[in-house]
Amino acid sequence: MNQLLNIFLVPGVLLILFMLISLFRLIAGPTVPDRVVALDTINTLVVAGMILFGAAFEEVIYIDVAIVYALLSYIATLYIAKYIERRAKNR
Repeated sequence: MNQLLNIFLVPGVLLILFMLISLFRLIAGPTVPDRVVALDTINTLVVAGMILFGAAFEEVIYIDVAIVYALLSYIATLYIAKYIERRAKNR
């Protein structure tokens, strides 16, 4: 079991590193679409992390939660894109 967790350690650390890079882009901007893409990237990495966590501990519930989170993230991204589009038309 310990060896199996060590196999998942490197991808987990890489996911966290990529999330930090995306978090920098989310904070730095410079435009709203850049921030939206960074947020969507973080959401995708969170889903990948949940799937990795579920595979590491052999728990299906984490994968189910990842699927629901991915669907909610997709809907949120659509609403944000619609808001940005509406805001651009009003200018």
